[in-house]
Parts: sequence; C-alpha cells; structure tokens
Amino acid sequence: MEPGKFAGERMAESNPKWKVATSRLKELYQRPNDIRSPFARDYNRILHCTAYRRLKHKTQVFFATSNDHICTRIEHVSHVASVSHTIAEFLGLNTELTAAIAIGHDVGHAPFGHAGEEILREIARENLGDTFWHERNSLRFVDKCETLPDDAGVEQNLHLTYAVRDGIVSHCGEVDDEALVPRDEAIRLEELTEASAVPPFTWEGCVVKVADKVAYLGRDIEDALTLSILTEDQLAELQHMARDVLGSALEALNTTVVMHEFIIDLCTHSDPQKGIRLSALKFELMKRLRKFSQEHIYQHERLRIYRDYARLIIQSLFKTLLGLYQGRDTLRAVEEKARLYPNLAGGFRDWLWRYSDANPREDSCKLGNEILYRLGEERDYRQAIMDYISGMTDAYAIKAFGELTSF
Repeated sequence: MEPGKFAGERMAESNPKWKVATSRLKELYQRPNDIRSPFARDYNRILHCTAYRRLKHKTQVFFATSNDHICTRIEHVSHVASVSHTIAEFLGLNTELTAAIAIGHDVGHAPFGHAGEEILREIARENLGDTFWHERNSLRFVDKCETLPDDAGVEQNLHLTYAVRDGIVSHCGEVDDEALVPRDEAIRLEELTEASAVPPFTWEGCVVKVADKVAYLGRDIEDALTLSILTEDQLAELQHMARDVLGSALEALNTTVVMHEFIIDLCTHSDPQKGIRLSALKFELMKRLRKFSQEHIYQHERLRIYRDYARLIIQSLFKTLLGLYQGRDTLRAVEEKARLYPNLAGGFRDWLWRYSDANPREDSCKLGNEILYRLGEERDYRQAIMDYISGMTDAYAIKAFGELTSF
C-alpha cells in the first residue's frame, strides 16, 4: 500500500475548490485567537447541537433497544467517524473535514430508523405533496433547526461550511464497482429532490460515503448474533462467506474483521485516477453481506412486528397534532392540549414558539434563527409537525404515544 496517494487532492487552501468548500450561508462570529480550522469548527458546532445528542436514543437497526450492548444511531456515527478517519489519514486527505461530515451525517434521521423514515415519507407525500429522506432532513436540521448561542448569547443557526453540508446530504446510496469520484460543480444543496442524485463535492465526502457502508455491515450482523436471531443454517452461511472471501483462517464476520478487511482494501485500490474503490473480490463480499442482512436481519419477524408498532406511533402523533390546527390561533390550541399531553403537545408548543411567527422575537427572546413556519399557512404547520416528529428519539415518541393511550 502507498500512503498519501490523495495528498494532492486534500481539501486545503491550495485546492481550487477551497473557497467554495469553506463558504457558509452566513458568516460566523469570530473569537480572538481561535486556533480551529473551518472544518474543525463545524465539527464542534455539530457535536454541541441537540440533534446530535438525541442520536443516542435513536434506532440503528433494532428498535428502542434496552440492551446496552446493541448499536444505536450515535454508535454508528462514531463507527463512521473512526473508519473515515483511518482511510482519510492514510490516503492523505483532510481528516477534520471527514470528521465533521461523519459526526453530522445522520442528525436528521427519523425515530425507529429506516422504518420511521419510510413512514414519514408516506406522511409527507400525503400531507405535503413532497418526499422525506433522512439525508435531506439532516441538511434541513443543520441548516434551519439546530442552533447555538453566538458571542452575544443569541441563538443562531449552525451555518456550516458548504463541504460539510454537501457531505451530509450526499452521504447515502450504495457504492458501485465503478468507484466513487467527486463531482466538480457546486450545486444548491437544498434544491436536491432525491437521495443519491449526485456524488459528494469532495474526496473527503466520498470517503465518508464509503465508510458509512463499512461501518454498519459488520455491526448489524454482530448485533443479530448478540440477540440470537440467526438460525444455525444462517450462521453456517456466514462462516462459508468468511472462508470463501477472507480465507480459511477466519471463522466469522464480526465488526472488526469486516472493518479491517474493507479499510485495507479501500486504501490499497483507491487512487485519484480511478476513485475511491474496492477490489472486485471485496466489492462482491459487500454485496453478499448486504443481501444476507436484508434477507435475514432487516426483514426478521421481530423487526416486522415492531415496524407495525412504529407506524401506529408516528401516524397517531401526526394525526393528533394535525387536528389542533386553527390558523393564527393554533398556538393557543396547542397550549390547551399540553395540559393533557405535556410531552407531545407541550414539546410541540415549545417547537412552534422557537421556529414560528407566533414568537414576536423581542430582544428578550434571544432567538436569531430563521422563522420556519407561518401559522396562517396550513402547509407550514404540517411541515412543523414533520420536523418535530422527525427529530424525536424512539423513547420520546413512545412516551408521547403513551399519553394518547393513558386514561
């Protein structure tokens, strides 16, 4: 292996994309003697935002787990950060940029994982004439919902750099055997209408996109083994797969084995001319692992039952809040319902106060973030419900649903 093969492509001031990559929707305040790069500052801003904190109680694969040893969304994010750092460092790319993209790539993920995402997509199609996909929602959260206090104590949106925002919204989609190469043009990210429509703008974004797959494949299988949901025949299939591709000395495909094999292969076969890529053998392994997980883990009966439960929860929460709409008087109706549903309606009241035009934005409010919803517009109100529910953790959604069924 040759280290530093991408050093000339590293996102640095010498890179012709640097000016665009470090641009922000709005300039941030500056602290004296700040030693951080623009991307290191983005990393810190995501780390301190509330959407990142909530990832510890959001589903990765297994819903609302009470087992401390089963992966949640925040652990997956940590795995992606680790894998992408190792690859980027060896290849000579900007590890601060990969870290910022990795830590923020799933902050807009729905409760109950991809099942929750599918349910919200159905609700968005029916109620907004739009779609929902977690990459775009992650961009929406870092652009419009998440805030931090500035040097005057006023809450402002995160205003991340273009390269980090781009890596977040373009992180998903499967890696194909033609390799991954960044695009040249700087597009308006908020205008993307479907997932995986474009490759990332930077090589660092490409690394995170690959690292996302490397991180989850082995860990999902390991969690399935921990929960004993695989049959003896399925375990034997895994062992055969390990021996076929990785050699007879390896008897299992656990997280660290999968990560190591893919990382080494990516570092060996990637180069600036051919892109970020796997060898044909390891690419075939990735496809086989995805197929195995899809058939034996993600469609397991226990997950299908919980998926129905998640659908009942999310649809009930949306319908209940939708029924409170009264135009400009909506906030009053929500406040009244908060006496009965302190978590669901009380939390939503606070959300509307923070992000809607119901808040007069007096100086004492200390809110400088964008107003997202005009309560006189019912579509804005429906979008507010979508944003509020998509930001919930599994645990909070279940607690809010419990208020609807308790007497």
